[in-house]
Amino acid sequence: MIETSAAAPLVGIVCDRFFLGEHDYHGVKHSYIKALIQVAGVIPVLCPATEDLRELEPYTRALSGVLFPGGASNVDPLLYGGSEPGDMLLDRQRDHISMELMRRMTERDIPVLAICRGFQEMNVAFGGTLDTAIHRKPGRLDHREDPGENLADRYRYKHRVAIAQGGILSGLTKECAVQVNSLHMQGVDRLGAKLFVEARSPDELVEAYSVEGCDFALGVQWHPEVSVSIDPLSRAIFEAFGQACSRRAQRPLT
Repeated sequence: MIETSAAAPLVGIVCDRFFLGEHDYHGVKHSYIKALIQVAGVIPVLCPATEDLRELEPYTRALSGVLFPGGASNVDPLLYGGSEPGDMLLDRQRDHISMELMRRMTERDIPVLAICRGFQEMNVAFGGTLDTAIHRKPGRLDHREDPGENLADRYRYKHRVAIAQGGILSGLTKECAVQVNSLHMQGVDRLGAKLFVEARSPDELVEAYSVEGCDFALGVQWHPEVSVSIDPLSRAIFEAFGQACSRRAQRPLT
């Protein structure tokens, strides 16, 4: 475990917006916060999901990194030219924050780690599109979770991904393929600009990418925050993110 200190970098986490009863909440799963504190060695700061927040430039001056976590909702298809979402669970308040914050952070080379929904946000932020039901496409695996399973079973290893050479992930593991706990209904359709494919699943679906020209801007479709205590690559991802945030904290503001 890395001990955080007063000098540890501040790292934002984008919240989900949701209701419990009649009350309106912003929140993040504890597994992300725990991994940031115990493995990345940073101090998490929650970024609320609200269209009321219009000026995001202060985040670029205060934060040394941002985590875009997974979530139950989906990115609004209207943001990438898709059709009206119907009964799809959305979080347009989070979309507002995530799209703008993703672009601002990567433009300034502030480290970014994007997981599951965050991975999909990264693709859309760079002009890519999503397939809203990949399990319906011929030749695709069914990557969805089964809500009837207990939590541990839902986050078990689902399949392998092939690691591309020359990227961030290949620098974190000697393996050319690793098992991942990937669970999602949506997936990459058209890849966004400036994204380097880091890993693919056996059905050739893109499962990880990085932003070209950035020190550390990585998106993964699986959930390293859940397996960080038992899986070497999951731990290495959070350690590398923390190190990148520390490097950023030592650089002059731009």
